[in-house]
Amino acid sequence: MADSLADPWLTIIGIGEDGLAGLSEASRKALAKAETVLGGERHLALADVGSRGHAWPVPFDAEIVLSCRGRPTAVLASGDPFWHGAGASLAEKLGVGEWVAHPASSTFSLAAARLGWRLEAIACLGLHAAPFERLVPHLANGARIVCLVRDGKAAGDLAKWLSERGWGASALWTLVALGGPRESVAEHRADSFAGDVSGNLVAVAIEAKGGQGIPRSSGLSDDLFVHDGQITKRPVRALALSALAPRAGERLWDVGAGSGSISVEWALCGGMAIAIEAREDRVANIHENAAAFGLAHRITVITGRAPEALTALDAPDAVFIGGGLDSAMFDAIWSRLAPGARLVAHSVTLETEALLGALQQRHGGELMRVEIAHAAPLGRYRSWEAARPVVQWSAVR
Repeated sequence: MADSLADPWLTIIGIGEDGLAGLSEASRKALAKAETVLGGERHLALADVGSRGHAWPVPFDAEIVLSCRGRPTAVLASGDPFWHGAGASLAEKLGVGEWVAHPASSTFSLAAARLGWRLEAIACLGLHAAPFERLVPHLANGARIVCLVRDGKAAGDLAKWLSERGWGASALWTLVALGGPRESVAEHRADSFAGDVSGNLVAVAIEAKGGQGIPRSSGLSDDLFVHDGQITKRPVRALALSALAPRAGERLWDVGAGSGSISVEWALCGGMAIAIEAREDRVANIHENAAAFGLAHRITVITGRAPEALTALDAPDAVFIGGGLDSAMFDAIWSRLAPGARLVAHSVTLETEALLGALQQRHGGELMRVEIAHAAPLGRYRSWEAARPVVQWSAVR
C-alpha cells in the first residue's frame, strides 16, 4: 500500500481560468508526466497539453478514465474537483492508493471573494445540469446564493424564472471567467436583466429580495400542493411529521402517497422519500409537487399498491401509511423494518381504527385520536365545522 500511495497512476487536477500559471508545482509535474490528459475542451486548452489531451464525453463517464488504469494519467476539472466536479465520481471507483488530487480555488470561493460574502453563510448550488427549482428550498428574503450555470442564456433564463416567482427585485451578479485575464463581474436586477452575457459564464450570484420563501415549520399550506382533495391536511400532516421525526439522509416509504405532501416535507428536511401511489393521476400530481419544490432528485415515485410494490425497495428508516392499512399490509411492512425504524399510520374508518388499537396493544407505541374543527359561517353567525376524526398510531420497531 505504501508504494501505491507514493506513486498513484491518476492525478486529479483543479485548474482555473489562469491556466498553467495558476497550477501548483505538484500539479505541473503530474501534468508533464501524464501520458493521457482527460478533461473538458476548455480545460485542455487552458493546460495546453496538445495531442495528449482527450475531451471526455457528455454526459461524463468515468469508464474512459478507468480504461487508463496503471498508466500515468491526469484529469482536469474546474477549480475544486470535489465541489460539483468529477472528483468524487472518480474516487468512488478507485482504491485509496490509486489517485491523488490537487484542487484549485473553487468558483464559489472566488465568487465570495469578489463580492465580499461569507462563504459559510451562502448556499452553493450546481445548476448547470439541474432544474432551477433546486433553488426553491433556499430562497428567502436576504438569502445569498451562488450557483453554477451552463452559459449566458441560462443566466437570462434564471433571471426570468426568479421574476416569474416573485423574486424580480433580487440583485443578480454574473461572474465570468473568474480568476483569469478575461474576468468580468456585473450586477443586475433580476427583472430587468436581458441575459446578454458573452464568454464562459461560470456563476450567477443572487441576493434574494421581494418574494416569500417556504416556511421551515412542518405543516405547509395545502394550497402549495397540487392535489385532488386526497391530501393529508396541514394540521394532521404536522402531527404526522412530528411522529415520523425526519432526519437528514434517512429514507421514507410514503404508502398511498396521494399528493405526496408528506414526501415533500420529509425531503425538505434532507431525507429521501419513496412515494407509492396506485392512481396514475395522483402519481402525476406527486411528480409535479416534487418538481415544484425542487425535490425531484430526492423523491422517487412508484406506481403500484402496497405491499406488492414494496418488495424490491431498500428498507426504510420510517414509514407513513395515510390510510387503507390492513393486517396483510402491516405484516409485510413491519417485517421489513430494522430496529429503531418508525411507523406512523392514520385512520378515518372504524375498521382501521380497530386494527390500530389492536396493533398498539401488541406492539406498543402511541395511539392518538385527533379531532379538529374550523370556524365556518352558520347563517348570520359562525359555528364550528368538524372534520372527520383521525386516529394516529406511531411506533418504533
